[in-house]
Amino acid sequence: MTLSLLPAPAGPPDDVPYETWEGEPEALAEAAAAGRRAAAWVRSLPAPPTPGPVGVWLAGELPAAIETAMSGLDPEECDHMAPDGRAIDGTGGVGAGTISTLTAVPVVLPEAGWLAPDQQARLLAVASAVTGAVRLIARDPGGAIVHGLARLCAVLDHAARPDGVAWVPAGAGGSGVASEFEQGF
Repeated sequence: MTLSLLPAPAGPPDDVPYETWEGEPEALAEAAAAGRRAAAWVRSLPAPPTPGPVGVWLAGELPAAIETAMSGLDPEECDHMAPDGRAIDGTGGVGAGTISTLTAVPVVLPEAGWLAPDQQARLLAVASAVTGAVRLIARDPGGAIVHGLARLCAVLDHAARPDGVAWVPAGAGGSGVASEFEQGF
């Protein structure tokens, strides 16, 4: 049996020009703003008692990846078919290095023992919301723009709120949750 490969058609892989979704510029601008707020919160986390690589990573590389991902969302970089018929996974506009930094959060957190469990849980939520936004844009840009992206930005803002409940270790005279007085009420 002889197989003959036909040449790829001339022109762009998709002959249909990209048209923006209604509300796309506003949704992407809000995503970028939510990313900047989340990155600022990560940078505001307490530094480790002794300097080390994890503290440097949390203060620099992670917040930069959050900002890069949320400001780089691109609905044109969605899943699609190549001219030869292969399925291509979209990137959502975010590079593999940025995604790698975000997916490292669960691996790095055990080494960030100076952070309170609430802060660690919120870091996980931030990383999850950002990677979720990227995958949502890559897999379903229309659904992301119309519904999902705004909700993920709300989750991101909630996780990265600067007024999080303080945590007091149970062995330090507290119950694990700060009293109203300790929270500043």
